Amino acid sequence: MATKGARGTVTAAPGFNAEEDAQKLRGAMKGAGTNEATIIEILAHRSIEQRQRIKEEFKKTVGKDLADELKSELTGNFEKVVLGLLMPPAVYDAYELRNAIKGAGTDEACLIEILASRTTEEIKAFTAVYNKEYGESLEDDICGDTSGMFQRVLVSLLTAGRDNSSAVDEALAVQDAKDIYEAGEARWGTDEVKFLTVLCVRNRNHLLRVFEEYQKISGRDIEDSIKREMSGTLEDIFLAIVSCIRNKQAFFAERLYKSMKGLGTTDSILIRIMVSRAEVDMQDIKAQFLKMYSKTLYSFIKGDTSGDYRNILLELCGGEK
Repeated sequence: MATKGARGTVTAAPGFNAEEDAQKLRGAMKGAGTNEATIIEILAHRSIEQRQRIKEEFKKTVGKDLADELKSELTGNFEKVVLGLLMPPAVYDAYELRNAIKGAGTDEACLIEILASRTTEEIKAFTAVYNKEYGESLEDDICGDTSGMFQRVLVSLLTAGRDNSSAVDEALAVQDAKDIYEAGEARWGTDEVKFLTVLCVRNRNHLLRVFEEYQKISGRDIEDSIKREMSGTLEDIFLAIVSCIRNKQAFFAERLYKSMKGLGTTDSILIRIMVSRAEVDMQDIKAQFLKMYSKTLYSFIKGDTSGDYRNILLELCGGEK
């Protein structure tokens, strides 16, 4: 996998001056009307670390919280993107999970996306932030809002117990594939715990071998079996885990595509992926998007959004190519 920051579209600005940026942002919000172009120019072209320094500088020199000031000036989806950019990754993930749980109804798609795609370090980081920021246990909140096997998979992912090594145990890979086959295709009813044990705990290289073995034993891809054996949110989360193991950038590309395809746009998904991946692997996500859909992510965003919201997303996308 790419190292953090190496494949992002947003990188640290050279010649960075936090005080200067803080004053420009203040100027953009002073007086009648707001200069959105300045806000985009600064926040979409600074690294997460640089944005934290701008926030500190703003508080020091203006005596106000930058996020609060922006919140009072901006609205809608543009505001959501800007506020997301001001948060460090673990804080943003915790914030999104909190909204997914505490909003009207539960946003299972958000829970699935974050828990299936983050590394063990990232999971530990946002769990700690969540507990600190909201004074509640993320696990307790998830358990209070979900049920059954879906809940058990979420809790398993939340414990961040996935093996972090890259070692493949050949004999175990064959056994895992057999166990999953016998837990699903080969019996009446499905023993989902077997799927959980393998898919939530083994490392990526090992699982790729398991998927190969599974294909040999059953004659079909593991995804096909999951679709045949399961339904609803449980099917969704197992498919998300498999997709992230196979190709995480393709997983995000597909989610972006589905968030914009057809009538209306699922802005919450579009915003979350653009904000959270801009500095991580957006270049690779764009490449996957083009490969999978023969259209650029840039053109999709351009055709599906408007105004300042469109402008800031296009900057995070990092150009047409």
